[in-house]
Order: sequence, then structure tokens, then C-alpha cells
Amino acid sequence: MAVKEIFASHEDKMKKTIDALRREFASIRTGRATPALLDKIMVDYYGTPSPINQVANISVPEPRMITIQPWERNMIGDIERAIMKSDLGLNPVNDGTMIRLSIPQLTKERRQEIVKVVHKKTEEGRVGIRNIRRDAIDALKKLEKTKEISEDELKKAQDDMQKLTDKYIKEADKVMAAKEKEVMEV
Repeated sequence: MAVKEIFASHEDKMKKTIDALRREFASIRTGRATPALLDKIMVDYYGTPSPINQVANISVPEPRMITIQPWERNMIGDIERAIMKSDLGLNPVNDGTMIRLSIPQLTKERRQEIVKVVHKKTEEGRVGIRNIRRDAIDALKKLEKTKEISEDELKKAQDDMQKLTDKYIKEADKVMAAKEKEVMEV
């Protein structure tokens, strides 16, 4: 495996780590309604756990309201129970044909708790990126051991891998700052 291949595969893994962080942040509740809040909630659909968006239409008619219209009316109770069991802390209102979720205004304390969660998830992302760097450097050292690259090439490749790592850690910090700003916005 050449140095370029190692870089390409490990950079791809770093990009995926950032994408995963963005998806994770999309499901963290802020004071604003977004269909992504329901992404992790699974509903039993004929014996198969399915995401809500695969059994119902989800829309945001107002900034603090989510409506869920199941494709099959008999799914309303299951969707309602799944939302109540989730850690979102939202109370679904069922009118027989659709479910309405009202997103309450967040308190200052709750916003600060959410920011702590955002920081924790970002740190997990940074650790993931550093682990990818470590794996890449191990692969590069193996190339040097088998004399496929010289010691100087190894040193340069390690420096380049560190620069790549720094770039993606900065990207993770940017994503965190944007989410933090969104959470603290009243």
C-alpha cells in the first residue's frame, strides 16, 4: 500500500467522523423544531424496528411545532409511545389522524447542559480523528520497516498526516461552535 493510498483512506475516515458528528448534532434538541430530532426514534412496524420518517410524513409547519402523519392510521399509537419512551422529553398530542409535537422554549440551565453534551460529542469526534491518525502512522511505519519508503519519507508523511489531523480537528471545532451558537440562541 502506497503512502497516497494510506492518506486517501484515512482522510476519508476523518471526513466520515465529521459527518457523523454533524448527524449527531442534528438530533440534539435546540429550541427549534427540525425533523432530524426524530431520526433516532424507532417504531415497531410489523415486527421491524423502523425510523419514524419511514412510516410517516414529518413536517415543520411552525418554528416550534413538528407534525407527524402516519401513512397507516393504526401506527399512531406506536409512534406516540416511541416518542414518549425517547429521551427527547416531548409530549405528543394525538388527534386521531396526526401527532403534533410542541417544542418548548429551553431554559438557560437546559441550554448549558446541551452545550456540555455538544462538547462531549466533539471530544469523542476528536479522539476518533486522533485514532485514525495513529492507525495511519502505524501503517506508514510498517512501510518504512519493510523498506518500501525511506526514513525521510516517513518523517514527511507523519508531518503531513499531522497537518491533515489538525485540519479535521479544526473542522470538528467549527461544527461544535456552530451548534453551540444555535443552542445558546434564544
